[in-house]
Amino acid sequence: MTKQAVQQAQLHKQLWAIANDLRGNMDASEFKNYILGIIFYRYLSENLERIIEKEYLSEDKISYEEAWKNPEYKEVLIQELTENSDIGYLIEPEYLYSKMIQLIKVGKFDISVLSKAINSLGESTIGHSSQEDFEGLFDDMDLNSSRLGRGEKERSALISKIMLKINEIDFMHEDAEIDVLGDAYEYMIGQFAASAGKKAGEFYTPQAVSEILARIVTLGKKEIKDVYDPTCGSGSLLLRIAKHAKVGKYYGQEKIQTTYNLARMNMLLHKVRFNRFDIYQGDTLEHPCERHKELKFEAVVANPPYSAKWSGDAKFLDDERFSAYGRLAPASKADYAFVQHMIHHLDDNGTMAVVLPHGVLFRGAAEDVIRKYLIKNKNYLDAVIGLPANIFFGTSIPTTILVFKKCKTNTDVLFIDASNDFKKEKNQNILLPEHIDKIVETYSERKEIEKYSHVASLKEIKDNDYNLNIPRYVDTFEEEEQIDLNQVRSKLIEVDHEIDEITKKINQYLKELGEPELK
Repeated sequence: MTKQAVQQAQLHKQLWAIANDLRGNMDASEFKNYILGIIFYRYLSENLERIIEKEYLSEDKISYEEAWKNPEYKEVLIQELTENSDIGYLIEPEYLYSKMIQLIKVGKFDISVLSKAINSLGESTIGHSSQEDFEGLFDDMDLNSSRLGRGEKERSALISKIMLKINEIDFMHEDAEIDVLGDAYEYMIGQFAASAGKKAGEFYTPQAVSEILARIVTLGKKEIKDVYDPTCGSGSLLLRIAKHAKVGKYYGQEKIQTTYNLARMNMLLHKVRFNRFDIYQGDTLEHPCERHKELKFEAVVANPPYSAKWSGDAKFLDDERFSAYGRLAPASKADYAFVQHMIHHLDDNGTMAVVLPHGVLFRGAAEDVIRKYLIKNKNYLDAVIGLPANIFFGTSIPTTILVFKKCKTNTDVLFIDASNDFKKEKNQNILLPEHIDKIVETYSERKEIEKYSHVASLKEIKDNDYNLNIPRYVDTFEEEEQIDLNQVRSKLIEVDHEIDEITKKINQYLKELGEPELK
């Protein structure tokens, strides 16, 4: 078992135990917010404690609590922690997670302490450059909800139990092979699909798919100026890029408030300073972030909601994201609207990789016009990668990765059919490391592999009327083994003979018993 698998199994076991304490009180989509919110508060608290002890008080040999009682130390700490570009927030000693755990163990904790702690953290950022990035982070965790209990005593008891269990989780700060918040989020959705809702699966990209996208957009690069995800969900896809290249700054937009909060939590949990990410809450297509409007990014990645609806309003024909194409993506399917938006923000030296449903490869009308423009007029399409079915939570459909580059020197398109490479598990198909490696190596080397990949010329694509359906380019047909009819006939004769012999024996027994014989 790999280190990653061990860490995931341990985290899942602990989350399941916590979830069981909340079962019956509320549905999964609600209690997920409490679990992740408390995990995040604990992380911020422990992170701050470590920084204070190592960077500010190590030489003075006094505790944070002692320093806080001294007016001079207190003033310096407040200024340093809130204005420091690495931190940007403050948690007072009495509100440290470790302090609250001590109160719980001696029976002196109530839920109002956690509520005050969260409010105090938020207030510490007001007026500082970190304010926007911390604002409303815990809004989805309603500590006054009657779902937690009928009164403060019941609510306090339940939250105490959750905090104690979360205290047992090993964050593995320097040794984490998994995305703690992102993995927790995916797990919570997977375990409680019925109540969390199918569409929740749109907000988290499985780590194997994130790995493919990240490796493709960072190929041959040790540093990336910036990375952008217009439908960033929990932010895990953005963060995956940093495992393969040093990232200057992260940009993203997310429509759902709860998921937007999680994305900011995820950034901070992964030690991305608040001034190194710019994530905006809003509808990317209808209301793109003004701050991002003129920006171009070196890496662009996304797993947009599949065939989502959008207005498709005629006013967008004058929007520079869409105007050059002459047609808008249909209102019933926004897939190409997301592609056009991403292309607009892709830098000339950048790479873009996006996960989409297979329909984008061959659907007609406006989508056909947009597809032709990207291939024929611009030569932006670099690769089409077919993934297996049932690898995303919430949908069993097979998906495809489209790779685009504005700096292409070649005029061909690589097609990869990876739809048959997976490990079948109980509820979902899984991409193993060897499957990921094969995809990335084939893309990197633009290999021709029989029944797996093909490099198609623009003429070949034109001859197919710009239909990108993968079977048109990668022949995976397997001839059936020829049947020897003489051998089959001989086998049937042999079987008939065996049946006759068995029937004779049975009839002999029936005769001895005085029963009628079989015919």
